[in-house]
Amino acid sequence: MKNLSPWWIRIPVIFFIVFGLMEYFIDSGEKPAIIEYPITQFFMLMVLLILIAIELVLKSIENIMFQTLSEDAKERYLEAKSSNEWAWGNKVWNKLTGNKPIEKEGEIILDHNYDGIKELDNELPPWWVWMFYATIIFGVVYLVRFHIAGDYDQALEYEQEVAAATLAIEEYKKTAKDLVDVNTVEILTDAADLSAGKTIYETTCVACHMADGGGGIGPNLTDENWILGGGIKNVFNTVAEGGRDGKGMVAWKQTLKPIEIAQVSSYLLTFQGTTPANPKAPEGDVWAEEN
Repeated sequence: MKNLSPWWIRIPVIFFIVFGLMEYFIDSGEKPAIIEYPITQFFMLMVLLILIAIELVLKSIENIMFQTLSEDAKERYLEAKSSNEWAWGNKVWNKLTGNKPIEKEGEIILDHNYDGIKELDNELPPWWVWMFYATIIFGVVYLVRFHIAGDYDQALEYEQEVAAATLAIEEYKKTAKDLVDVNTVEILTDAADLSAGKTIYETTCVACHMADGGGGIGPNLTDENWILGGGIKNVFNTVAEGGRDGKGMVAWKQTLKPIEIAQVSSYLLTFQGTTPANPKAPEGDVWAEEN
């Protein structure tokens, strides 16, 4: 039987080949795909588990084939294997698994025999025992930290996560204004936004509301009365969806982008409290911002 390269060489080599191919075909920006995308972490974990499973199957096949050899062939195979494999690697592997070499399995064969099938009295692998002890230590530390010392609890962790998420959302909004809608819109106060809103207003709104917001065909924008409600959310919705059916303003959502609607809505609210040259009589109801 041809002796392949050791498993501790095969698994890392194949693993990193797959990882390299994923990085080549996945555009992950500045971070590696396995860090940026959780799905790649799951995929790479599955690749690693599959490689380990394949190694175990190959090892089992190797053991079965070894049992079919004659005694002379077994000795030659073991000699060839020991000369080709790294002694220190075998030593580490045997220490981790605690397995008896094939040639010494006769020492741990149990007496009972079922149709030629014999059972080995192997002990638990040391790596499994060490992992079990590690879980006990982890459990004790967890118990002391969270249930006795009260380091922090789920409520505090939740509050911290919400606070961090809120900050992240605020930062995101600064660079994603075009995703605004009637539920998330806030009045814009930056000079650049108000200037853009003024340009839109002078292009699309002056004919009905006048340059100073005093009103013409459309209502007066300087008084406290509003037909469909005041405030940035109501104004944004009116500009986007249009005024009253049959006699109101057209819906501008097909023409203007969400950020443009937010800009012109914020700008026209600056008319509040000003004195136009020829104000139109108030229409609608007095509107006050709810606290």
